[in-house]
Amino acid sequence: MISSNDVQNLLGRGGIVTDADGSKIGKVGQVYLDNQTGDPQWVTVSTGLFGTSESFVPLTSATTSGNDIQVPFTKDVVHNAPRIDADAEISEAEEAELFRYYDIPTADSTPRTTDADKSTANGGNSLRRDRAGDADVVGQDTSGPTTDNAMTRSEEQLFVGTQNVETGKARLRKYIVTENVTQTVPVSHEEVRIEREPITDANVGDAVAGGDLTEEEHEVTLSAEQVVVNKETVPVERVRLDTDTVTEDQTLTEEVRKEQIDTDQGADGDRRPR
Repeated sequence: MISSNDVQNLLGRGGIVTDADGSKIGKVGQVYLDNQTGDPQWVTVSTGLFGTSESFVPLTSATTSGNDIQVPFTKDVVHNAPRIDADAEISEAEEAELFRYYDIPTADSTPRTTDADKSTANGGNSLRRDRAGDADVVGQDTSGPTTDNAMTRSEEQLFVGTQNVETGKARLRKYIVTENVTQTVPVSHEEVRIEREPITDANVGDAVAGGDLTEEEHEVTLSAEQVVVNKETVPVERVRLDTDTVTEDQTLTEEVRKEQIDTDQGADGDRRPR
């Protein structure tokens, strides 16, 4: 037996009705509920062969699989069911005709209704179509069998958290640059200096050892220091990448929706929010 909790899954989901062997009978059209209990009683099957009419199938022995409904009737049986306008409520007479056609005991399936639920057009019990899923109905059916005498007010709540996301990459890259290094290095060199000494008894022998008047040359080798540059590659430091976590405050503004319930009171129709 299909419960009222299954109705939302049966409407507007593109489901189909299948026979006991799983063969397609047609598309799910509308679901009709018991006015008193709100239990699903009938489903219409749209085949596109009968204009605006749809075939009614009882849900007393039906089962669901996802958005699809399986019934213990063949396609021919469903297609030959009495034609009833699917855009109106099912009257007692129409429902009795369906019960007889599908060989369902009337006593077991006659819906219970209150005076407010009785059809004024037919003067007796009737089944109303659940309007949940219609274009002009938001949420569950308004004041229907799927609701009680209270409304549930809901609102969106904002939950803010954090997650780690990749913001970029950092890498180490080594390259060579050239710079000028200036150093002062002391260097020495030899220069010629003439020394004159007078003739004395100590050096007179050396002074008269040559001829009286002669020409000659005397050579002295001079030396000097030169700057020599040598380069050597040596390690100076180790460099690595590391990360630090920095915490800062960010202000977030987001829209949230909430429901409000107004009530009309008094003859003047004043609306008061609740």
